[in-house]
Amino acid sequence: MRPFFCLFPVSLSVVGFSRNKPPLKLWYNQPAEKTGENALPIGNGRLGVMVNGNVARRTIQLNEHTAWSGSPNRNDNPDALAALPQIRQLIFANKQKAAERLANKAIISRKSHGQLCQPVGSLHLAFEGHAMDTDYYRELGMEQAVAKTTYTVDGVTYTRDALASFADRVVVVQLTSSKPGRLFFTASFSTPQRAVITTTSPRELTLAGSTSDHEGVKGMVKFNRFARIKTQGGQHSANDSTLTGKGANTATIYVSIATNFNRYKDLGGDEQARARAFPDIAYPKSYAAILASHIRAYQRYSNRVKLDLGTTSAARLFTDERLKNFRNTGDPALVTLYYQYGCYLLIASSQPGHDGVAGQPANLQGIWSHPMKPPWNSKYTININAQMNYWPAEKTASPSCTSHS
Repeated sequence: MRPFFCLFPVSLSVVGFSRNKPPLKLWYNQPAEKTGENALPIGNGRLGVMVNGNVARRTIQLNEHTAWSGSPNRNDNPDALAALPQIRQLIFANKQKAAERLANKAIISRKSHGQLCQPVGSLHLAFEGHAMDTDYYRELGMEQAVAKTTYTVDGVTYTRDALASFADRVVVVQLTSSKPGRLFFTASFSTPQRAVITTTSPRELTLAGSTSDHEGVKGMVKFNRFARIKTQGGQHSANDSTLTGKGANTATIYVSIATNFNRYKDLGGDEQARARAFPDIAYPKSYAAILASHIRAYQRYSNRVKLDLGTTSAARLFTDERLKNFRNTGDPALVTLYYQYGCYLLIASSQPGHDGVAGQPANLQGIWSHPMKPPWNSKYTININAQMNYWPAEKTASPSCTSHS
């Protein structure tokens, strides 16, 4: 194991925690108020997903790591190299303001200041009659990288699991009910992008479009999002833009997203073929098989280091309550959870490339940015923010998260 440095005494192990350790999870007794800020993030480095856990209408925000505005372009200032020696001389002469003025003129770009990391859109699952529920619970389990929601309506307990598979490269949503034939739902896509949504069969939903222009650079990143539904029991139907399932026992939804991006100056990929290739492989597999392979692949990274600072009764509370009480309550396990959450987010948002597409480093909001024009464009700001994303990499024995070839 790589050396681990910390400013306070800890117990570290690559095998396990103490027997009474609390589970590594974020858990709540209410849905997310805002999908972008309060939803639970899952990801496999390529796909980023925010799960809000709403009951009557569940929103699953979907991103892909190469879905950016614009297209290949140069935004360097041609005067930068010639001005650099003079800027250095001014700095060494303690003429900071003069150096700053010259740098703003000669080094700062005259045109594009960087493109926008943008969302592809959302998958919506509507459940008629589920407005009144009891026993609500949602969690993000960081030991398996699965988001789960459960609740009860009219004596039936409904469970919804979601994962971004590290092994099968798709997002999988599993819907179950405690009584057979009680799943009734409608699935649809939405997007803020320029796109067309169609159904190709009672089980398939497709969204195809391209990202936006920005700062005079034409948006030429094409994307394709594809969903395929498998049910046990019940009936299926479709109109031009939605899929409906009635009376099913279980339903499994396989979602794939791909773009035409190959490399920073190459948009020659086939986004439609890529988007269909992943679910074609995953669809024949059961949810149990996909879950098992996903956990194995994810835990290759997450099990490399573990932290145990002890626990108190505060760990029994919901995560939002623990955060409110932390200032006045002894809760060392929350520090452990925070540490592991940082490790989890890095693993989920930064992975090596696959299938001829280079992996993308984590940007400001990672792969979970939801606005079309996010703060600071959700881009790479390499004065400090990119470095901050990777501070946990060596400390959590995850150096592979820094390789994106």
